[in-house]
Amino acid sequence: MSTWQQRFRAISFVCALAVACAGCAASSPSHTATASAPGASAQAVPNLYDAQRQVEQYIEGGRYDADVAKVVADARTWLEQRSKTATKPAIVLDIDETSLSNWPAYKLNGWTRIAAGACDLQQGPCGLRAWQALGQSKAIAPTLALARRARELGAAVFFITGRPNNLRDATERNLRDQGYEWTGLILEPDGAKYASAADFKAPERRKLTEQGYTIILSMGDQQSDLAGGSAEKTFKLPNPVYYIP
Repeated sequence: MSTWQQRFRAISFVCALAVACAGCAASSPSHTATASAPGASAQAVPNLYDAQRQVEQYIEGGRYDADVAKVVADARTWLEQRSKTATKPAIVLDIDETSLSNWPAYKLNGWTRIAAGACDLQQGPCGLRAWQALGQSKAIAPTLALARRARELGAAVFFITGRPNNLRDATERNLRDQGYEWTGLILEPDGAKYASAADFKAPERRKLTEQGYTIILSMGDQQSDLAGGSAEKTFKLPNPVYYIP
């Protein structure tokens, strides 16, 4: 798939997301819809500019940070309780948009997901893998605090990520520079193809339980990060930009 095909698919998703997020506004009594062809939906569809603006306002206006903080606070409450009684307790964290933020790269792309290609930090576009190789992603502060608290309580910290294994060195450097310490870092094998992220992540969690760990919580920004069991509780962070099946 070409870079521009990826951009088109990502733009389509941003628009669909904005439709879902803007449902209340679109159906309000004060909204005036323009005439549409017979059989067309009466619900207004935002244009690309409006969709991008809604995403940017959500992220940069503070609501995203507040929503993340709330989810992580719930996870920490459970961590404090369960780590005291679990046998060989562990937590499992996703990396992108869970432990580290890639929003600068996505902003350069108009909030679309472009995986391949170089990363132009001045004007864009910015290929996600090239961005990740730079090791410049910033820690998501509530998650970093959660990971540190887990280690204080004697719980192991594992990262299971969809990043390819050829980004291991850059990922380890980035995590370390941002203050993370961990027990294990599990990346996808290079060239692996999975229908769903859960097809990779769930078996990896199961392997940890077979080693005697009790995964008291798993946290990610995609439902596919969490599906498949082998964790006592799961915590889903918001992600207004992209969806991974």
